[in-house]
Amino acid sequence: MLRGRSLSVASLSGLPRWEVDDLPVEDLLLFEVSWEVTNKVGGICTVIQTKAKTTADEWGDNYFLIGPYFEHNMKTQVERCEPANDAVRRAVDSMNKHGCQVHFGRWLIEGSPYVVLFDIGYSAWNLDRWKGDLWEACSVGIPYHDREANDMLIFGSLTAWFLKEFVTDHADGKHVIAQFHEWQAGIGLVLSRARKLPIATIFTTHATLLGRYLCAANIDFYNHLDKFDIDKEAGERQIYHRYCMERASVHCAHVFTTVSEITAMEAEHMLKRKPDVVTPNGLNVKKFSAVHEFQNLHAMYKARIQDFVRGHFYGHLDFDLEKTLFLFIAGRYEFSNKGADIFLESLSRLNFLLRMHKNDITVVVFFIMPAKTNNFNVETLKGQAVRKQLWDIAHSVKEKFGKKLYDALLRGEIPDMNNILDKDDLTIMKRAIFSTQRQSLPPVTTHNMIDDSTDPILSTIRRIGLFNSRTDRVKVVLHPEFLSSTSPLLPMDYEEFVRGCHLGVFPSYYEPWGYTPAECTVMGIPSVTTNLSGFGCFMQEHVADPTAYGIYIVDRRFRSPDDSCNQLTQFLYGFCKQSRRQRIIQRNRTERLSDLLDWRYLGRYYQHARHLTLSRTFPDKFHMEPISPPTTEGFKYPRPSSVPPSPSGSQASSPQSSDVEDENEDERYDEEQEAERDRLNIKSPFSLSHVPHGKKKLHGEYKN
Repeated sequence: MLRGRSLSVASLSGLPRWEVDDLPVEDLLLFEVSWEVTNKVGGICTVIQTKAKTTADEWGDNYFLIGPYFEHNMKTQVERCEPANDAVRRAVDSMNKHGCQVHFGRWLIEGSPYVVLFDIGYSAWNLDRWKGDLWEACSVGIPYHDREANDMLIFGSLTAWFLKEFVTDHADGKHVIAQFHEWQAGIGLVLSRARKLPIATIFTTHATLLGRYLCAANIDFYNHLDKFDIDKEAGERQIYHRYCMERASVHCAHVFTTVSEITAMEAEHMLKRKPDVVTPNGLNVKKFSAVHEFQNLHAMYKARIQDFVRGHFYGHLDFDLEKTLFLFIAGRYEFSNKGADIFLESLSRLNFLLRMHKNDITVVVFFIMPAKTNNFNVETLKGQAVRKQLWDIAHSVKEKFGKKLYDALLRGEIPDMNNILDKDDLTIMKRAIFSTQRQSLPPVTTHNMIDDSTDPILSTIRRIGLFNSRTDRVKVVLHPEFLSSTSPLLPMDYEEFVRGCHLGVFPSYYEPWGYTPAECTVMGIPSVTTNLSGFGCFMQEHVADPTAYGIYIVDRRFRSPDDSCNQLTQFLYGFCKQSRRQRIIQRNRTERLSDLLDWRYLGRYYQHARHLTLSRTFPDKFHMEPISPPTTEGFKYPRPSSVPPSPSGSQASSPQSSDVEDENEDERYDEEQEAERDRLNIKSPFSLSHVPHGKKKLHGEYKN
């Protein structure tokens, strides 16, 4: 947390010099506004949740989150309490007296930040009046039938009302920063500026509205950014009013930020303003005390996935689970934006390659993408019941076998193996074998899909013919529901499932950041991403040979779709050719990249944005030297000198078993030496504390 009357953050590597004249830090407050505060809808909730601890450590009790109130979220995630800050308490009380319902408490996540939650439905009676306020502020009208946009107007109006109550009547000269995430929160920013509230504002877009729609329409988006008629495209998709809300928010903000360079380029064309700061998304990275503990977790959770596969493929389990690789794709069901289309096509080609080369590796691919269903598939539930029945029978026979063997040994005899199992035991085992026979193929989906005939994933599976037949080396399982530890099918949380898989595949066409591959990286699981995702571009900037570190980056910008599909197929085929040892080496390298994604490092960009907005809003009190945003120079992972530098490059040209070990690898790979070299290439993590006034910095103290 910042302290003292005269501050200097020149100590933060890459940050500009920052001066505050005679201003106690207690007079600074930060409000962060988002529709996803305590309300998980997408990735923004992950951003705010994971960043909360770092921000709370910096701002202490002067940090508040503003979001919508939902009763079920309040009961399970928020601890009610009274505001310790008198100004906040008076603002909440004032709104409650004037017909609103404002809730206050602590969000039960790391950092335990304060939250101010507005009940949208309780204030809906003001909707028509607030529509008039918005029209007067920026001439944007909202159709009555767009319920989501109407909810956002109510939320934004309540936010602006709260901030006005705070700064005009009760703030006692405090300087306020308000950061608004996405268009859903943008109305609060627009109204605050229209009412000339003395607030330093930041608007952060995590993805542009129109960009997401255009990419979903299979348009060559990035190569035609400067050629779109923005108003026409938004109007044709009936989102013109939402687009206007988003664009008004962007242009009203003192500072505009976005999450990646690829989205910054998109925002400049779609929203007609170049972002002032790029603020990459991070995670709260927790290191194990034992270096290889994450490898043990991989083995443990892989065994649980293997149990599911035994049940799902009963009767067709003619492949070796120890030579089976688990791949997955997860996220919102956006078939082309998330790259499910190119992934399925590459799986068809991978299946052909594995069959042609008679490879003994089997690949089981999971699609974890929520869709409309009519509950579980009966055949899938039966599979898990059959697996459990066989397990119980095996244990029952084993106990009887063990007792007879024990009795024979006590008598000093070697038991006759022909007589140790009686006829009843053989009958039970034969019945068990007959019960595993099935006339149909293992199902492709675990649930009954409502739109089975038009579902894009199932339609593509029918076209490419991946029906889980015995000859297929690639098996497909569509799980159209988010994972849960209480599921009767696959009782695992998402994090456990990811740790048990071998590779996450996210060949997205539209992915402003990409939390799914980032989460894989932090857990030490290799992943596939693209040069159109913020995460992929970030890794290309920091890592000399991303493939060697388990980050496979598919070129979807400068190659044709067919060439991109071939490149993805080669990545997958090369991964299948790795030996077990090579996969372990690669997981070690992948996990070492997690330091790059730690908020302790990436938090500097958010702090830069806050300093910038204060200097623009209150130039008489805050001064910042005119310098570009923090750079990332010096934080670079070199290409490993040891083998394998890349999955396929270290292999013979012909396929080989994953259990074949190259005896010379021990001489070419030194885990500790390589890890130490990587550590030396990492800058010191971002520190939240400032350098005490007058302390002399040693040469190279903040640079590596």
